[in-house]
Amino acid sequence: MAAPVPPGAPRPGSNTPQPPPPNYIPNIRGPPDALADNLHNLNLNRPPMTSIPISRPPPFGQPPHFPSSAPMPGIPSSSPPFSRPGPPPGAMVRPAGPPTGPPLSTLPPNVAPGRPSGPPPGQPPSFVSRPPPSSLPPSMVGVAAPVSGVPPPGGSPPIRSLVPPPPTLGARPSPFTSPPMSTPPVVPPTSVSSNLMNNGPPVFSGGALPGPQLFPVSSLPQPPVGPPPTMRAPPGAAVQPQPPYPMASQGIMQPPSSPFGAPSWQMQSQQVAPPPPVPGPSQAPRMFGMQPPLPNQSMTTTISPAVGQTGAPMAGPSKIDPNQIPRPTPGSSVILHETRQGNQATIPPPATSDYIVRDTGNCSPRYMKCTINQIPFTADLLTTSGMQLAMLVQPLALPHPSEEPIQVVDFGESGPVRCSRCKAYINPFMKFIDQGRRFICNLCGFSDETPRDYHCNLGPDGRRRDADERPELCRGTVEFVATKEFMVREPMPAVYFFLIDVSMNAVQTGATAAACSAINQVISDLPEGPRTFVGVATFDSTIHFYNLKRALQQPLMLIVPDVQDVYTPLQSDVIVPLSECHQHLELLLKSIPTMFQSNRTSESAFGAAIKAAFLAMKDTGGKLLVFQSVLPSIGIGNLSGREAEGRTNISAGEKEAHKLLQPADKAFKELAVEFAEFQVCVDVFVTTQTYVDIASISVIPRTTGGQVYYYYPFSALSDTAKLYNDLRWNITRPQGFEAVMRVRCSQGIQVQEYYGNFCKRIPTDVDLPGIDCDKSFMVTLKHDDKLQDGSECAFQCALLYTTLYGQRRIRVITLSLPVTSMLSNLFRAADLDTQFFCFLKQAASEIPSKPLPLVREQVTNLCINALFSYRKFCATVSSSGQLILPEALKLLPLYTLALTKSTGLRTEGKIDERSFWINYVSSISAPLAIPLVYPRMVAIHDLDSKEDEESVIPPFLPLSSEHISDDGIYLLENGHDCLIYVGDSVSPDIVRKLFGVATVDEVPTLLVLQQYDNPLSKKLNEVVNEIRRQRCSYLRLKLCRKGDPSGMSFFSCMIEDKSAGGFSYVEYLIHVHRQIQNKMTS
Repeated sequence: MAAPVPPGAPRPGSNTPQPPPPNYIPNIRGPPDALADNLHNLNLNRPPMTSIPISRPPPFGQPPHFPSSAPMPGIPSSSPPFSRPGPPPGAMVRPAGPPTGPPLSTLPPNVAPGRPSGPPPGQPPSFVSRPPPSSLPPSMVGVAAPVSGVPPPGGSPPIRSLVPPPPTLGARPSPFTSPPMSTPPVVPPTSVSSNLMNNGPPVFSGGALPGPQLFPVSSLPQPPVGPPPTMRAPPGAAVQPQPPYPMASQGIMQPPSSPFGAPSWQMQSQQVAPPPPVPGPSQAPRMFGMQPPLPNQSMTTTISPAVGQTGAPMAGPSKIDPNQIPRPTPGSSVILHETRQGNQATIPPPATSDYIVRDTGNCSPRYMKCTINQIPFTADLLTTSGMQLAMLVQPLALPHPSEEPIQVVDFGESGPVRCSRCKAYINPFMKFIDQGRRFICNLCGFSDETPRDYHCNLGPDGRRRDADERPELCRGTVEFVATKEFMVREPMPAVYFFLIDVSMNAVQTGATAAACSAINQVISDLPEGPRTFVGVATFDSTIHFYNLKRALQQPLMLIVPDVQDVYTPLQSDVIVPLSECHQHLELLLKSIPTMFQSNRTSESAFGAAIKAAFLAMKDTGGKLLVFQSVLPSIGIGNLSGREAEGRTNISAGEKEAHKLLQPADKAFKELAVEFAEFQVCVDVFVTTQTYVDIASISVIPRTTGGQVYYYYPFSALSDTAKLYNDLRWNITRPQGFEAVMRVRCSQGIQVQEYYGNFCKRIPTDVDLPGIDCDKSFMVTLKHDDKLQDGSECAFQCALLYTTLYGQRRIRVITLSLPVTSMLSNLFRAADLDTQFFCFLKQAASEIPSKPLPLVREQVTNLCINALFSYRKFCATVSSSGQLILPEALKLLPLYTLALTKSTGLRTEGKIDERSFWINYVSSISAPLAIPLVYPRMVAIHDLDSKEDEESVIPPFLPLSSEHISDDGIYLLENGHDCLIYVGDSVSPDIVRKLFGVATVDEVPTLLVLQQYDNPLSKKLNEVVNEIRRQRCSYLRLKLCRKGDPSGMSFFSCMIEDKSAGGFSYVEYLIHVHRQIQNKMTS
């Protein structure tokens, strides 16, 4: 085997970088006319377009020009282009053109040929560009003012009593009700073409990332998204899947422009143009978090439970009114957030709210945010607070489309200006002195000489005169063009290798055919050009490579029978430029299900197959996408069925049962480290109906920056569309290769630990063979010295990565926060989302190594410690009978309770389901973290009676069985799965309208939602499609009935109910209060 090549070293066969398309730049959309050719797919049932879209003005006026930066040619330097249906999301704005070449023969029968022109609903359209929001009402919409800075220190916050105390005259309304601002600033309306319909990205709730919002605000109803494409029944599947919706009206076939199918609406002939939308989603629920209270608002929530002075419960019913306890409440406006005001950092809005960021020195909270927005000046003060100090980092997060694009700066051969001691990059907080001839690093305090060609005189305020013209001196996030100093080899090409399980089980369940169909449809979404390479292999008990060279009349199979000491054929034969093998690839993918339809080999050489694929890729690196259906049973890394043993251990009360969530051995870990060393990122799509030991398999994606997709039990009828959508988003979302990330801190603070999907070879850096917009990292921090009260503490994340087009870039994200010695300031500045994110990440990392009761206890103690500190040192209410919660963290007990009842912390869950949950959490983004454990639930049996509702999604219900009736139907979703619960007394008429059958018993558990010709069915389809659009995910639908296991799984999500696994919400509040009282008296 060849000696390892360090990242960047010249590799055999690597191509010199090709120039990117002229309109390519990360974080910005392509020019409008680049997309015009494909817009016909978006208006199937609508009149032809008669006007040209007009560019959108930025919400904050005209941004400054940056003459010193070097944006790529063709990119406007001022306002971002109008958000419109565009190229595949994450395609880094690839050039779009009219469909050419032969149609994909594997497209579903009801889908017209042609390259998809727009992202699936729920998928943002361009590199690091948040999905466009839907329009708010046409009138001027109230917008919450930019969140002000942290209230001035000093004293305890005023106290607001939620329950028994009488109302105070003249008191400001509670933040629970989100009162409108008296003189709200106005968001500029957007000019749009009369017939343009955005087919793409979701209306993300809460803003940032594919993450929903729990509570809707009033808005204009949106047209539904079309259905998912109906996949052709794979060989071996007994049933031909029925189209989830009827064909588009008038017999027009649905194009593949959206994975959910064509829009099923028609514009009325007299309708000329929709009202001008306002930037920001129409469902702008501030789902789970609360807008930070203003300085003169109450900072405390007081609850009076029936607990005696000694901490023991008092006799009689609880005095807590379940309707008054803290719950997530909806937001009603778009927040315009400036990251700094008056030279002071501002508190970011909740991650799940709808906000537009203006970068005024600090980075957007989408990219990096802290658990506390003021930094304690000593470790003792942090310990006293009971809170955790950590950063949540998501370097390639999707911004709002109304935000300014990240500027790209090219310093030429000299490279970006850096501190010579700590290597921090130039940023707005470095201070220039001596008439600009020197600068002082804001992280380490070292003084450096300013490079001669970077010198500029200082103004009267001590700032450089060109500071506002240079992005690196006035923006918290900037991207530098990397110089040769950051490369020890040419940037790697974009390599995609598909590895498909063709064992008997995979073929008979339809998983093989579903994988081939999905791959065939997404080939057209791969980046174009000579730097894109592809390869395909299949495996059962042996490994089959395929020579795709154009010179051959048809693909040639090359078999590798040795699964203990694997080898690979010549790399140039099996990894071929996409432009040279497109036809062969389509032919092969159509043939594979037929070639193996009579396969009787049940064994799987999974470990040997990925090792052989790696050997073919090691000279270049790239993405390895594996479709796996059965437990690896022979060859390298063969595994045994541990689940049966695990059930025995759990039922016997075995303390070591959690070890089944650990890898079976070190074989896969050793492989994964080698993969990471050669920049191979692995994603595994588990399409199974049995136990496959995800705990062992998942080591490879977690170490290489990839992820696991889990379809259990796999159904060719209901999961084929989801598999296609997941694969398409995987390869088209914003992403980079061969990345290295480091977080630097000011003196006095240091990084303690990183959490996420990466490989770590040296203490300070994390290696990321793959990085994308959905991956986040938690970075825990600790004090190593005392900070100066009143100063600022800076944090800087630097991500060095290669774009899809072979450009080496450095994304620098800088955040500077005030230092405080006041404990009350820490609670005012606490961030609920990020604090809970820490709980979630730490619990997931502890589950495989500790018994579950201990993990649940540790999570609860994290919550109690913070609330106890606030009660003891900051609250002014003296009655021990009251539970006092800091306003910023009043929902922390609810989310902590939800975490203790989540899939990963339940003893009754399947081993693979819990292993998948741990892996899903390891890289989850902030907006999806809370919905994962605290889903949202809506009633759908009466949708047709809510004609006056302006929101597509009806109001959300508390997660309590008290809100569920036997004659109702309810939908519950957590961003990954969607459960539909049908009561046992539901009207047969409603069942017939929604599901097309006479009784609920006739509806399959894994259902494919169809649209019938009645208002109720149409409304339900609108709701489901809107949720999929918001979540940026094609959620699986599962039917739940009362009295069977599916019904039990639904009721296990009723977090506020008492269950075998834990307290009810009211009981949990009383338990937390009792623990705090015990601490107070001890």
